[in-house]
Amino acid sequence: MARKEKEQDSENPGRLKQIALTYKMTKRGDRWIGWVLSAVGLGTFGVVLAIGFVLGHPVYLGILGVLVALLTTAIIFGRRAERAAFTQMEGQPGAAAAVLENMRRGVAFTPAVAINRNQDVVHRAVGKYGVVLIGEGNPNRLKTMMAAEKRRMNRVVSDVPVHDVIIGNDEGQVELKKLRSKILKLPRVLPGARVTEVNDRLRAMGDLMNNLPLPKGPMPKGLKMPKAQRRGR
Repeated sequence: MARKEKEQDSENPGRLKQIALTYKMTKRGDRWIGWVLSAVGLGTFGVVLAIGFVLGHPVYLGILGVLVALLTTAIIFGRRAERAAFTQMEGQPGAAAAVLENMRRGVAFTPAVAINRNQDVVHRAVGKYGVVLIGEGNPNRLKTMMAAEKRRMNRVVSDVPVHDVIIGNDEGQVELKKLRSKILKLPRVLPGARVTEVNDRLRAMGDLMNNLPLPKGPMPKGLKMPKAQRRGR
């Protein structure tokens, strides 16, 4: 019992610290976050408490109001924290990879299947919608890289639909914060077993970055490709 209590006590400070760090990160991109959360929490509690007075049960509805206010505040905080994170990641190399790695199950993601010396990079996601190539960098160079990657994939999965997505804010591009929803809205054309088969074939074909260790999240700006791999591409 004593050991369990110690484990619980050690976990709580970690969770509180994580919430505090998330709040600080969010506040850097959303300076009104404190006022918004206070307004949402107090407003929700006030509405529920007012209903309690009308119904003649202010104590019970007051307790319920506290719970509802906490839940509502947590939801709003999560959404604004996610929005702030996207804003801070936007424009950084590898930001799309950080988003795609956190997608739900059923998506087989392979980062940096193609990259050049200018740090234009193409990622690949395989799901029930087929194959999606996600490009980060200069749109003109990315189109050439994606076309080359399509020709390479066509050798092993010619019957699978391939979608192109270029991250950016210009016309025809997809904003980083909308990337996940963009992919999930694509029509489903492959069964689950077929998704695994397609991904296995593509991985067996070999990727540029298979043997190059990559850090999770945005790639460092100083990342350079080995000369041998650069010549091979």
